[in-house]
Amino acid sequence: MIFFYILIFLVSCAFLALAGRFLVESLVKLAKILCWKEFVVAFFIIAIAGSLPNLFVGISSAIHGIPELSFGDVVGGNLADLTLVLALAALFAKGLPAASKTIQMSSIFTLVIAILPMLLILDGTLGRIDGVILIMFFAMYIFWLFSKDERFQKTYDTPPCPISKQTKDFFKNSGLVLFGIILILIAAQGIVVSASFFADYFHLSLPLIGILVVGLGNCLPEMYFSIVSAKKGEGWLVLGDLMGSVITAATLVLGIVALISPIHIVDFSPFAIARVFLVLAAVSFLVFVRTGQKITRKEAIFLLFLYIAFLISEILIK
Repeated sequence: MIFFYILIFLVSCAFLALAGRFLVESLVKLAKILCWKEFVVAFFIIAIAGSLPNLFVGISSAIHGIPELSFGDVVGGNLADLTLVLALAALFAKGLPAASKTIQMSSIFTLVIAILPMLLILDGTLGRIDGVILIMFFAMYIFWLFSKDERFQKTYDTPPCPISKQTKDFFKNSGLVLFGIILILIAAQGIVVSASFFADYFHLSLPLIGILVVGLGNCLPEMYFSIVSAKKGEGWLVLGDLMGSVITAATLVLGIVALISPIHIVDFSPFAIARVFLVLAAVSFLVFVRTGQKITRKEAIFLLFLYIAFLISEILIK
């Protein structure tokens, strides 16, 4: 049985590698066709599509009466995105530029939204009213992003081409992006299934599985996409993807789950450590982006060690 899950894990990793070939180049081409900034394209296509595993896990756990698994998934995934994934991308890219006004302001939204669910659940319940509040925050950010042209539009130095060719290129690259996303979603689910088996084998608690296993597994699409984008010098894609993933998971996904089945947390001990590290990660991300307007390699190493410290703390105190 264990060899079967090892095979699933290896095949899923191969799917991730294959998907990376299509996504970055196709997204950049789509951005040029739409005259959108790469940040916005990555946010709406990769980040929202990449949040589908979180949404599927959330709806499934809510229907089965265990929505706390979804809460752990989102907390663990957002923590991994803001530390491990961001750090690896910055190290591969030798620093990620963040001077854009859109990125600067989005970093504030990211900080507030990342910790908002932790504040709303302080009373032990993330109810339907809380779910509506989370979805409203998602709508507010989308409205802000598209309220001014300079936040999402960009002029590209590319020679004009016939409308027919633009239409053809749009559908071609959209198809490649869709194919890449499908491969990534399949790979993510394969990795989550195999990792959940290994976690169950070592008798980890359900919330801890959500934080350490499902959350990390569901952020693998962002991790692989971010590393590939970083190696190709597309820093805007990295930050758009990561901010979009954090914002979408913490608002839209948790909001929908809470509307289906309110999340009740009886034992906060599995979340106590994650809550502290998530706040540290979100604050560090904001400070790094807004001070030097760049995520440097030194800052990336700090974020990497922050995630390692989180893992050690969770494992030792579980």
